[in-house]
Amino acid sequence: MQKQTLGIALLIASAFTGTIGFRLATPAVAFYTRDVLNASMISISLISIAFVLSRAFSSVVGGSLLEKKKKLVFLGALAMFGNAFVMPLYALTNSWVQVVGIKLLNGVFNGLSWPIAQFVIVISSPKELKGRVTALYFLFGNFAAFLGNYTYALTIGLGIKAQMLLASLSFVVTSLLMLTAYYALYEWIVPKRTQKTSGSFDAKKILALSGLFFFTIAFSSGDITYVYVAEALGIEKGSAATLIGLSSLIGALLAYAPSWLADIGKEERVLRFAVILAALSPILAAIKTPYTVFPALVMALFAIHTFRPLVRKLLAMKASRVSASIGGLNAISNLGTTLGQLLFGFAYGILGDVKIGEISVRLSLLIFAPFSALLILLEKKKD
Repeated sequence: MQKQTLGIALLIASAFTGTIGFRLATPAVAFYTRDVLNASMISISLISIAFVLSRAFSSVVGGSLLEKKKKLVFLGALAMFGNAFVMPLYALTNSWVQVVGIKLLNGVFNGLSWPIAQFVIVISSPKELKGRVTALYFLFGNFAAFLGNYTYALTIGLGIKAQMLLASLSFVVTSLLMLTAYYALYEWIVPKRTQKTSGSFDAKKILALSGLFFFTIAFSSGDITYVYVAEALGIEKGSAATLIGLSSLIGALLAYAPSWLADIGKEERVLRFAVILAALSPILAAIKTPYTVFPALVMALFAIHTFRPLVRKLLAMKASRVSASIGGLNAISNLGTTLGQLLFGFAYGILGDVKIGEISVRLSLLIFAPFSALLILLEKKKD
């Protein structure tokens, strides 16, 4: 029991240290590409897409490998260590195409490391606490996201080289925490069940819902988010990063209550609530005022922090191929995010704003309204 508690605590700590580095690096690379390398919005979308697609591919590979050989759980910690070597390369780039290449490497390492960590935290937690433990894992990660964004704002004057070195240091620490946690939790790791699960559970429906969910709220994650918030609200880069970090923190804090409801059997209501929030958020974010963009970000991130641990809990408890299912979930979610960011970035460069009185509405976000309606319909029909 002590080893189990220690392992879970170390993994929660790894979510904190790893996310600080990731959230420090993301705006630094986004604004460096936009301001120094003079990349267009569609180019920034392609950078995000390169990361997300490679992460999606490697998450499936990681889940499948772990299913075949339990010892490969340690590959996740080694992949995180690989991130530490990749980060300083961003400061050496002189074109956005080079940034894409590095993002591809970053995506591979992230796809191997984070899904394995999420699988282990879910599968090794006590059944009656799975929802809350998973939510706590993401809560610490999102508190770190706020600190990472704030750290970016504080270190703008140091330049991208120093920022990437700080990110590398956080990934080294994260790798060591993961390595120790996997050793402590090794006996609780069960990549694949031998007994049959309930025949009424269809993992494919959960995966399909996840793909559309993350497509609809793709505006709220990745490099493109920082640029949109800064340009839509006319604020400084550091202020945009801090605002996004604060939105994520508020969303994560609010999401802990739904995780408790999910643990006492209210999964269906919690899932529907998250879907409705996600569906409304891009429509609200299209209205370019601080009174709409900020609440829209909070709604989107609240939805993510509610939805993400819940679907992982459902797969961990009901799917027969647990590690492969969670790897597939990460892949489908990343693919949804990729397509959503591609649509947003492409439309951003073509469609302008429409004026409604004194208010500007961004058409590149308003075009997500039909997908919002489809998301709600799909959630209702999943049963």
